[in-house]
Amino acid sequence: MSPAVLSLVALLVVVAASLTSRVNVGVLAVALAWPIALFAADWKVEQVMAVFPSSLFLTLLGVTLLFGIAQANGTMQAVTQHGVRMLRGRSALLPPFVFLLACLISTSGPGAIATTALLAPLAMGIAHRAKAPILLMALMVGNGANAGNLSPISAIGALVQTLMAKAGLSGHGGEVLAMNFVAHAIVAIAAWAMFGGPAMLRHGRVDVDEASAPLTRAHWTTLAVGVAWVSAVLLLKLNPGLTAFGAAALLVLLGIGDDAAMLKQVPWPVLVMVCGVSVLIGVLEKTGGMDLFTSLLARLATPGSVNGVIAGVTGLISTYSSTSGVVYPAFLPAVPGLVAKLGGGNPLQIAISINVGAALVDVSPLSTIGALCIAAVPAGYDSRQLFRQLLLWGFAMTIVGALFCQFVVPVFIA
Repeated sequence: MSPAVLSLVALLVVVAASLTSRVNVGVLAVALAWPIALFAADWKVEQVMAVFPSSLFLTLLGVTLLFGIAQANGTMQAVTQHGVRMLRGRSALLPPFVFLLACLISTSGPGAIATTALLAPLAMGIAHRAKAPILLMALMVGNGANAGNLSPISAIGALVQTLMAKAGLSGHGGEVLAMNFVAHAIVAIAAWAMFGGPAMLRHGRVDVDEASAPLTRAHWTTLAVGVAWVSAVLLLKLNPGLTAFGAAALLVLLGIGDDAAMLKQVPWPVLVMVCGVSVLIGVLEKTGGMDLFTSLLARLATPGSVNGVIAGVTGLISTYSSTSGVVYPAFLPAVPGLVAKLGGGNPLQIAISINVGAALVDVSPLSTIGALCIAAVPAGYDSRQLFRQLLLWGFAMTIVGALFCQFVVPVFIA
């Protein structure tokens, strides 16, 4: 077998493993990539090492370190609790407030998983006291967190921008964030209408005072450093990962952050998964396997249907697999080749379809976000029922995502 075929088979094995096993597929990807490169493609060890995404690794690590401090010193929790207190007991405001709060936190840097882990227990507890539907609150948390997940200054947004830049699509962070937000906002509104939102308008108030917590000097300093970091990234166009290292080091030197606690907050399995799969993708590209991969994708679509088809395919895979660790690294680099094989199609629309189609299904209980929502269900509720409901919702989102990307994305993305 040629190196191109072997590398493509290795990618399919990694995707299959991500769907059926608990193995960290980043480890598996590197384990498969290096023998193909060394023995089939006759590479040197240095060439294999060179495909490691060092820039991406530093970006992800820097951002997660900074928000690891904000999580460990209680800043994120205190801000969230003060936000909840602003409701002043208005239960009807809970769903939209939770969606917007989750989106804001996720957009500012932590990403969807960290935001869900922070908000889900609080939101579910308040929903219980307000007699709000648990399913609705889970969908508000999950979709809100995902709505901001592709921000250029979030860890996953930085990953997406790096992968898109490799595909010749740099400089489109605003479009990616906007279309992802619109898609999640639409499904959140639909969820509100379908699962009890109108009935909540007739509910009374709920006591939320117990959620309050004081903002200390350490919290205010952390927020100030975070604002300065965001400003440097957005206004001065500085690298988010490298500047995040500086911000994190400053907080540790000021005694506001503890380096041991900061390191414990870093999602090391995610970094291993993303970077490991990226190594395999690097081998795939350089051995010709990416050309074979795009040929397979091209058989599924036409230039006129590619947006919907690619969104549906990535959504279906993402229901069981890791969106950031498998789907984005595998599919985004394939966009230019796919357009060439199809003989048409808008590369930016296709990339956005991959991003949105894969993200919309992430409230499935088979994903980390959905699982965190189920883990936060208060005592007395049937978590198995919520599992089934979120699973059905996740599968339905594969269709919704395909329709959105086929018919809505072209309207806004030329």
